[in-house]
Amino acid sequence: MEPLRFPLLVVTSIAAGWIGWCGAVDMLPAAMAFPAIWSLCRDRRQAGAVSCLYFLSASRALPQGVATYYATDLWPGLFLWLAASILFVGIHMLSWTQASGWRRACRYLFATTLMMVPPFGISGWASPLTAAGVLFAGWGLAGLVAGAAGLAVLATRFRPLGAIVLAGAWLWSASTWKDRPVPVGWQGVDLQLGSALGRDLSLPLQRHLIATVGKAQAGASSVVVLPEGALGFWTPAVDHLWRNALADWNVTVLAGASLADASGYDNVVVSIGKAESRVVYRQRMPVPIAMWAPWRGWMGESGGAHAHMLGKAEQTVAGQRVTILICYEQLLIWPILQSMWSDPDLVVAIGNGWWTSGTSIVAVQRATILAWARLFGKPALFSFNT
Repeated sequence: MEPLRFPLLVVTSIAAGWIGWCGAVDMLPAAMAFPAIWSLCRDRRQAGAVSCLYFLSASRALPQGVATYYATDLWPGLFLWLAASILFVGIHMLSWTQASGWRRACRYLFATTLMMVPPFGISGWASPLTAAGVLFAGWGLAGLVAGAAGLAVLATRFRPLGAIVLAGAWLWSASTWKDRPVPVGWQGVDLQLGSALGRDLSLPLQRHLIATVGKAQAGASSVVVLPEGALGFWTPAVDHLWRNALADWNVTVLAGASLADASGYDNVVVSIGKAESRVVYRQRMPVPIAMWAPWRGWMGESGGAHAHMLGKAEQTVAGQRVTILICYEQLLIWPILQSMWSDPDLVVAIGNGWWTSGTSIVAVQRATILAWARLFGKPALFSFNT
């Protein structure tokens, strides 16, 4: 059996990443097999190999998405795919120890914690801890602790017992939990405008979006949410156009936009009503390299997106305390936990996923947000462009 040990670990690590991050929220607990696989490795090289295969399997949609975004072949996407795995693999490889029992479990929790917070948390996708929301829905911070404890147990010789307990929690939660309904009058609009959204700054597109809002408010929606980048660059002219359009409607629009300054731009969400318009959210973590490239400033260049890593996560909109997450930050843990610290009434998740066509990226984003919303007992509202 020993010669087959490592091949079996390889196969199960790939399966854990593939199934757990397929885009179905109820499948997330499959990712919790990873700490058991990691702890069963014989040395650091094996730990590094299974960590790499788990991460690459979980993020398998990245190469195709990057190729679509940059209109290139798969090679740039493959390079970024491998580069993104370096931190995850390196931390889990270095954290592995020959010591067994709770010392190894504590090392695993240390690696998990490092991948939750900046700077390593900037690429902290695919954390098995995300599954806590599926297993312990409504438990809040206690569920987060229970999920972490479950991962720790799976990294010890008590893993069979831990797996049975977690499987029972999975079945119980799946059979009893019902997602919280969004507040009455709130509506998230999904669009299918492809790459035009955020790039086409023409008046006809703005009028199309205004007409979309008009249909929603005619159906008794009082707050309409549009995807990331829907308004393009937020300028006085765009502000004037939208406020004039909403003058006769009793509706508030939350929409993604870009706000430029001398050194780059902010990826923001704007609240627009007939009385006023204001920026209610600035993205805390834009996509590294593609959007957030701080090294440009070191070289005297500009144009990248700003990262407001500890920016305000909660705003009051139409009487509801809302936390907003834009695209990439939906895959990370620290923006979610920072958001939940303020105990919002509603989680709003928006994105512009036109470049993810044919992949599971948007489905994984939705599943991740649903899992965290379940953990803290919050309703989640989505608005994506595909």
